[in-house]
Amino acid sequence: MNIAAQLFKSSLGKKYLMAVSGFVLVFFILTHMMGNFQIFFGPYWINTYGEFLHERHEVLWPARIVLITLVVIHIWAAFKLRAENKAARPVGYEGDPKPFAASHASRTIMMSGLMIGAFVIFHLLHYTFTVRAVNLLSDPLGVKSELLKTVNFDKLLDEKGRQDIYTMMVLGFSVPVVSAFYLLAIALLCLHLSHGMRAMFQSIGWAWTFGGSQNVPNLIARWAAVFIFVIYSSIPVAVLCGYGRAHARQTLERYIAQQSAQPVATP
Repeated sequence: MNIAAQLFKSSLGKKYLMAVSGFVLVFFILTHMMGNFQIFFGPYWINTYGEFLHERHEVLWPARIVLITLVVIHIWAAFKLRAENKAARPVGYEGDPKPFAASHASRTIMMSGLMIGAFVIFHLLHYTFTVRAVNLLSDPLGVKSELLKTVNFDKLLDEKGRQDIYTMMVLGFSVPVVSAFYLLAIALLCLHLSHGMRAMFQSIGWAWTFGGSQNVPNLIARWAAVFIFVIYSSIPVAVLCGYGRAHARQTLERYIAQQSAQPVATP
């Protein structure tokens, strides 16, 4: 109990909380990235992956609760540490010089974290809870039907009657504003990660060199962030270049045909 209390009270404990929560969140980002990347293997793969997750509510929702808890702890520790740092030096240096050893990522990590938080909320509403109001869907595939205004992503089904996540992603990223927001958020996320992973390595005391190169953990953090950005951003870029639109159009036309065949309710 004393150890747990010290984790939440001491500055060192908060740093450990940030490091551990950050590590788990990075692991989630990597697994989520691998799941999303299945869009390039075709509709069958990513729709099967989505079906696998949706059928396991007993695992999915506890995992979501754990992730939300870790995000809250991560944000809380970040704000508490920032407040403690400001309290330790209430008056800044004369002329407000830029920190000598601080990178741009470290100086903007709080702002990038807040913007990433805003994006996560939008992303959840867009793809997880499929709120129609945030789809911003007009007619990116040229279907030309008034029924597009009624499209909800969770109502789009593939040939096997499963939620068509492939089409959902293609439709979502076919909207340039959505893709631009996504790319900006991923860039900020990776900037955040590049500093966060370096800070995590420093917190656990991992700092070593190899073959006369720079600090290896710093190199790992930097190139891991670049790798994550390339993989995540490849999806909206590919969709904007036309990837997947033929299948998505077929799914939309099937949805419109089904909706048109339904009898109109009379008052």
